[in-house]
Amino acid sequence: MERLRILVYGTVFALIVGWVLYIGRDVFIPVFFGAVVVYVIVGLVHALRSLPFIGRALPVQLRYLLSLAFIAFAVFTTFHLAVASRDSVLARAPQYQESLLAAIQKVAVVLRIENEPTWAALRRDLFSHINIHGLLGSVFLSLSSLAVGLVVVLLYATFLMLERRSFDTKIANILRDPRSVARIREVTNDINRRIGSYLALKTFLSALLGFISWVIMLSFGIEFAAFWGVLIAFLNFIPYIGSFLGVLFPIVMSIVQFQDSGTIVMLLLALGAAQFVIGNFLDPYMMGNSLNLSPFAILVSLAVWSELWGIPGAFLAVPITAIVVIILSEFPGTRAVAVLLSQSGRIAGGERPRA
Repeated sequence: MERLRILVYGTVFALIVGWVLYIGRDVFIPVFFGAVVVYVIVGLVHALRSLPFIGRALPVQLRYLLSLAFIAFAVFTTFHLAVASRDSVLARAPQYQESLLAAIQKVAVVLRIENEPTWAALRRDLFSHINIHGLLGSVFLSLSSLAVGLVVVLLYATFLMLERRSFDTKIANILRDPRSVARIREVTNDINRRIGSYLALKTFLSALLGFISWVIMLSFGIEFAAFWGVLIAFLNFIPYIGSFLGVLFPIVMSIVQFQDSGTIVMLLLALGAAQFVIGNFLDPYMMGNSLNLSPFAILVSLAVWSELWGIPGAFLAVPITAIVVIILSEFPGTRAVAVLLSQSGRIAGGERPRA
């Protein structure tokens, strides 16, 4: 009966938390992204310290400055490419439209569809309810909203960086018991170490994948190759689905740009090979099982957080789930859940001293 009561209370509590996270997503999403930015900065600082020969010689202030410069460069490059590509895409939209229609007609011939598709038929059957002007206006408004949201995220990240200095003091003043303070600090350090290392290495591997993909697309003559490379780098943060989308978008671009199926297939193989090598060799070699999360747990968390927060939830799914598992491992009543969510079945929470 006691276990049933705990299960019911836990389920109700989880539903309440999920409801609060859903209705408060406009507030929580920037806060969580601000925390992610802080983790990336701190992780890059530690990564720079680990560099051979020069790492330990770099002053900590210089390492923070280099990390901030990297983040600023990535953000500026993304928005610059998005804004610069917007006018070019609109100008070439009629050409892309004709190329896409030609590709659809080729598919219709292969599938032996009797009525050859035309834009009039496609608009009548598929696009009759789409307002093009409203759609473009929404896209431009989304870019503006994203810029405003980014400013908010950076503000949160700045204040969180300042709060890090006094966090230990606050915990010591809240919990007078030295053993409780030591336990909280150990859990916090564990979260910071694992999440920071994961995000820093994931950022490096994503940048590497984006660069390799850019080189591949540039060699094939894909238009807006730099923009697609940056997009691939960001999509790599989304487990499983990100790799698929990172290949799909450039392939769709190649379909509307080229008429040669051989070129499209070769581009597909090249981009797929880059995703496969980095995702299946470099990623496990460099990161190992740093977060100790079950692949099934990652997939479920991706579905849950995407449902709660949309695309931002997909980016945040893995770090949030890892933090939840670490916290659950600290309590006897929830330790079994943490074990089930882990990959190896071994978690370190039970080895820490209890207050």
